[in-house]
Amino acid sequence: MIAILGTGKMGEALLAGLLRAGLKPGDIMATTRRPERAQALREAYGVRTVTNAEAAKVADTLVLAVKPQDMATLLAEIAPYVPADRLVITAAAGITTSFVEQRLGVEVPVVRVMSNTPIRFDEAMSVISAGAHADEEHLRRTEGLLKPVGKVLRIPESQQDAATALSGSGPAYFFYLVEAMVDAGILLGMPRAAALDMVTQSIVGAAVMLRDSGEHPVILREAVTSPGGTTISAIAELERHSVRAAFLAAIEAARDRGRELASG
Repeated sequence: MIAILGTGKMGEALLAGLLRAGLKPGDIMATTRRPERAQALREAYGVRTVTNAEAAKVADTLVLAVKPQDMATLLAEIAPYVPADRLVITAAAGITTSFVEQRLGVEVPVVRVMSNTPIRFDEAMSVISAGAHADEEHLRRTEGLLKPVGKVLRIPESQQDAATALSGSGPAYFFYLVEAMVDAGILLGMPRAAALDMVTQSIVGAAVMLRDSGEHPVILREAVTSPGGTTISAIAELERHSVRAAFLAAIEAARDRGRELASG
């Protein structure tokens, strides 16, 4: 039995992905703050909605999907009901495995996860790290939950804040770039819908090419960049405006904010 505690947007996306992967509604429980939200989940997916305490008593795997600022309250609520044989997966930005372990008060296996919003379309990038009491079996169980909804990568927990900044927030950077490119198309006289279609397909095609070709992104970019051509003129302008440096600074700022969230 799997329980998703705090079934907001990400929790619901995971729930839906697990059902698409073949789990039955009876295998999953969900918790929410609001009764109307619980009713909506029952009607949409047929899963049981329970209290946090009930979930902690019954489920073999607990997925903690609340916001970082709500994690301490949730852990205090469920701590009396979580024995050492539970697998606890924490999916909140900045929350460390030691934070969870200390508040549960038992040697429970904890795995830290950071996923992202493409989980809704089974294209998530999820990174996982083992806590002090989690072993290979717990990592495999966590991978088993996440692989149906995207790619899973194991990393040291010391890299989790960086992963949050890079892939957890990554889709937002991508959408920001698309928005800017569409605006450029409109500036050049393109209808918005046509500009969006062109930009979307260009980026989807480029992403698939990057993933499937095995080529370094520099090689792929250079293949498009002819001497004295249009692309090099655009790249030169991006460099003049320090776009690369801005991305470095932005992702570093996201990493730092993740650390702030963890420290309270």
